[in-house]
Amino acid sequence: MSTLKGIPVVPELAQARSGEKYVTPQGFTAIRDGIKSNGGNGPAALTRKPPWLRAKAPTGEGFATVKNIVREHRLATVCEEAKCPNIGECWNAGTGTIMLMGAVCTRACRFCSVDTGNPRGWLDAEEPQNVAHTVELMGLKYVVLTSVNRDDLPDGGAKHYADCIRAIKQRMPNTAVEALTPDFQGVLADVETVVDSGLEVFAQNVETVRRLTHPVRDPRAGYEQTLRVLEHAKKYKPQVLTKTSLMLGLGETDEEIAETMVDLRAINVDILTLGQYLRPTANHLPVQRFVTPEEFDRYRAWALARGFLECVSGPLVRSSYRAEQVLNKNNAGLDNSALLRP
Repeated sequence: MSTLKGIPVVPELAQARSGEKYVTPQGFTAIRDGIKSNGGNGPAALTRKPPWLRAKAPTGEGFATVKNIVREHRLATVCEEAKCPNIGECWNAGTGTIMLMGAVCTRACRFCSVDTGNPRGWLDAEEPQNVAHTVELMGLKYVVLTSVNRDDLPDGGAKHYADCIRAIKQRMPNTAVEALTPDFQGVLADVETVVDSGLEVFAQNVETVRRLTHPVRDPRAGYEQTLRVLEHAKKYKPQVLTKTSLMLGLGETDEEIAETMVDLRAINVDILTLGQYLRPTANHLPVQRFVTPEEFDRYRAWALARGFLECVSGPLVRSSYRAEQVLNKNNAGLDNSALLRP
């Protein structure tokens, strides 16, 4: 077994454990789950989840069907890569978030379990047509496209995003497309490339409050950089809805949550999602608190009072969760009070 910067490198087929480096089928190395192992010496964490955070195991005919489609067309989904607790519900409903440009990210945010590495310019040229064909096979009326960060590409993958969106629109012109994109290192011309592609919703996640941006996010990301990207997308094409997401439970205060909402409304962000941060592995940041369902309802009320078109807020909410229902203005059908019932 070889090593790279002190981390053992194992063959991809050997199923590297969390925090280990492995060789991908494309020939570059990556760290499983994004953050190298701390040897069990990481910070202490809340270990027992409250009852409202229990999600059903991913089973069912719809789940199996979507999983087979994803495998057949060599697609990566953020549902799997980010260990989303809602994967069973969404896939059984025939919806899902497709992750573009592979499953290895050039960044290493300390909340995220997507593998980290340098793909060195690798892209699947067939992906736009494969994505479009998959959307057609699933008969989706609303699809969310997201991706790893690809700082190794000159445009951060903006053209690839646009190619995928146009391919979907060509096959399924009535399908609404939401693009949850990287920040493209703040290059606004790359933002325009994506916004020009015919999408309905442009999203980029601020993830956490200003004070906690580092160490929560990779040093190449930034609170102000995300605000600039969202602001430019809205100014460039006002009819496109803009959207962002906050994870709660990382140590933020109520005052900081309110301040972030004010910052987002100042640049006319339309849609906000709020969800509980859950630690994906022992190598990632610990949970500082479990936000109650009542608190999520209160934060939603704050957001609506500040002028957001909608705020989807709940313990298991993720940025793309029930995205197709966001304009129903009913918290995407969520009843947080039901989570407290026996």
